[in-house]
Amino acid sequence: MTTSVLRAFSVHLLTATGAVFAMLALLAAVEHRWGHMFLWLVVAFAVDGVDGPLARKYDVRTHAPHIDGALLDLIIDYLTYVFIPAYALFQSGILPGIWSWIALIGITFASGLYFAGSWMKTSDYSFLGFPACWNMLVLVLFATTPPPMVIVAVIVVLAVAMFAPLKFIHPTRTRRWRKISLPVAVLWTVFAGWAALARFDPGPLVQIGLVATSLYLLGAGILQQMTDRKPLRG
Repeated sequence: MTTSVLRAFSVHLLTATGAVFAMLALLAAVEHRWGHMFLWLVVAFAVDGVDGPLARKYDVRTHAPHIDGALLDLIIDYLTYVFIPAYALFQSGILPGIWSWIALIGITFASGLYFAGSWMKTSDYSFLGFPACWNMLVLVLFATTPPPMVIVAVIVVLAVAMFAPLKFIHPTRTRRWRKISLPVAVLWTVFAGWAALARFDPGPLVQIGLVATSLYLLGAGILQQMTDRKPLRG
């Protein structure tokens, strides 16, 4: 086995660790250990941020083609971005009564359709439609605890945005503004880990940091779209 093949397979192994982190997050969620759950999700988020660039660097499609890395990544993303955060939102009690059921069903149903969509990527490797990053949203909600109706409104807007012709950046793949986007994504990860370690009582500095970095990651692509004359689809 050549060095190129070993490197390519090692990237697949790295991606697959996300499934382990997802299981550890789910076990923590079942026991209502929300801080531990989100720490595992943050670790999975970090792995998801580095395995793609490594896969392209070591050309896994050429040297390890028998494993579909994109499919593996998609399966793990649904678990860590959608399924477990939706469960946490439902079980945590931050939404009352019927609203928790509406959020649970709406997030999982709409995200399933979105993940199967052929329109997900734009010509500059951004996302077309909100990329179902419910893990990020739910963590921010845990850390900031807005009123229930604000939570419901945000969920509805983002669920609709998954199927709207709106652009959302990929921090590592969208070249435009990447020198800003990538550090912002790293900052978000640091704030998220800090909030989880502090059991979601991180203080105003971290809360402001989470909200500010989240707003940038949500809005940067739309701002680019407003000034971009190129077609969205590749």
